[in-house]
Amino acid sequence: MWHDSQGACLFTKRLERGRFIWPSAAGEAVTISPAQLSYLLSGIDWRNPQETVRPTRVG
Repeated sequence: MWHDSQGACLFTKRLERGRFIWPSAAGEAVTISPAQLSYLLSGIDWRNPQETVRPTRVG
């Protein structure tokens, strides 16, 4: 959910492979950074993100 002081937007996302690694909350709110949220929504383990090397070109 995102709020911009004029209204709220609700976005959904489904992973093609894998699963979301959601933080466990023991009855209280969990605070994560914007970077951790980005990892979480990309299906990356936000607790221990690993740098990957992507090829710059194919050929």
